[in-house]
Amino acid sequence: MADEKRRSGPPSGGRGGPGGEKGGAGPGGKKQYFRRKKVCRFCTEKIDNINYKEVKLIGAFVAERGRIIPRRISGVCTPHQRQLAEAIKKARNIALLPFAAEI
Repeated sequence: MADEKRRSGPPSGGRGGPGGEKGGAGPGGKKQYFRRKKVCRFCTEKIDNINYKEVKLIGAFVAERGRIIPRRISGVCTPHQRQLAEAIKKARNIALLPFAAEI
């Protein structure tokens, strides 16, 4: 009975760590998810300066609630994310973009 309690986890000496098997879709293991590397939209389209007047372009990087989408989600590189944030803030100040969502 005490042995049964100790052996509730994965068998010792296996390949997997605390997260389970690292192989593939083996018995009891989860299939590993392959995430594609996100590329910067502005770098691929060779856009150097992000203009605050281009509301459709910068509006794609504003969430439904009015928040700026972070770069880990959007995939924009660091320099372009900084330019994008400044352009969104300028567009908000002259009422091209909303500060918050309409409730």
